[in-house]
Amino acid sequence: MDFRFTPEEEAFRQEVRRFLQSELPPDWDYDPFEAGEDETWEFARAFTRKLGERRWTAPAWPPEYGGLGLDFMRQVILAEEMAYFRAPNTSQIGVTYAGPTIIVHGTEEQKRELLPGIVSGDIVWCQGFSEPNSGSDLASLQTTAVRDGDEYVVNGVKVWSSLAHRANWCFFLARTDPNAPKHKGISFFVVPMDTPGIRVVPIINMAGLKGFNQIFFEDVRVPVRYRVGEENSGWYVAMTTLNFERSNIASAAGAKRTFDELLRYCRETEANGGPLLRQPRVRHRLAELAIEIEVGRYLSYRVASIQARGGVPLYESSMAKVYHSELNQRLYRSGAEVLGLYGQVREGDRHARLKGRIARGYLTSVASTIAAGTSEIQRNIIAEKGLGLPRP
Repeated sequence: MDFRFTPEEEAFRQEVRRFLQSELPPDWDYDPFEAGEDETWEFARAFTRKLGERRWTAPAWPPEYGGLGLDFMRQVILAEEMAYFRAPNTSQIGVTYAGPTIIVHGTEEQKRELLPGIVSGDIVWCQGFSEPNSGSDLASLQTTAVRDGDEYVVNGVKVWSSLAHRANWCFFLARTDPNAPKHKGISFFVVPMDTPGIRVVPIINMAGLKGFNQIFFEDVRVPVRYRVGEENSGWYVAMTTLNFERSNIASAAGAKRTFDELLRYCRETEANGGPLLRQPRVRHRLAELAIEIEVGRYLSYRVASIQARGGVPLYESSMAKVYHSELNQRLYRSGAEVLGLYGQVREGDRHARLKGRIARGYLTSVASTIAAGTSEIQRNIIAEKGLGLPRP
């Protein structure tokens, strides 16, 4: 791989950085899936619309669908800068999941109705895949969609749906043929969240935040025109992805931002007659973190380089994902140790350090090795695709 960016790529990085510095408040500190207070959320929506004006909400999408068709390395640069500055993109779920499916499998009517809103930031999507008894084995889902004329009647429960309490559209899977093999009796649907019979119940996590939700479908009538793809082919429709970068560079950049803030705190904070940074245990742990973060960054660059050469990263993407997920936990655990008792103080308290981010991140990072593919599943992919080991 080439460890250097071209002059043109670096110029693009500076363009992105100038935009973020000019549009984000100096004290901006945002976690996308925590959604925050209403005022914070409205700013995030407005900011996303500004991204849409530059076509930066969906930069990898083909131009005819509102994107820029950016090459992989520019996608990486944009994602890296956005994550480092903690810039919001409330269209992210639609850009990554709903949009590609509609582009590939949707009707022209569906494309006209739904794609512009994703790019502009007007539509916020949530996903209805996981169920209380169907997580990693998603094909065992039990939500049903029974055809009734020009509609389907949907009943079931979805869980772990990010931003469902904010979303105005949902894409979901439901079983349309209960007698078919489990992968073949599923269909893919989209539906407005204000449809009668849809009820959202936030799940309050251990950090006291409501990023995840349960979605209850109770005799929800979904028009046939909101089925994407053929009936009973939803499993294969849901597996659709566009050729986006899959480097996990946003995780690397987010870790780097938190580390930089922790390092600055240790330089500026006095303890036992000198800067906290002079204490051996602190210096050594920060040095370890600096190395780990840089390793993760280049794991992500490796994935992007493979894609830039026309390759398809398989186990390499899983390596980056599992590494960053576990690094995220180590980072916040180390931060809590370095801050001592201050590492337990949350935002809003007058004793909070680093705006309470370390205490909050220590709690929220528990989910990072579960969400978007558990570490166990990632390791199985690495074992099978990378090492050629037999399936367990």
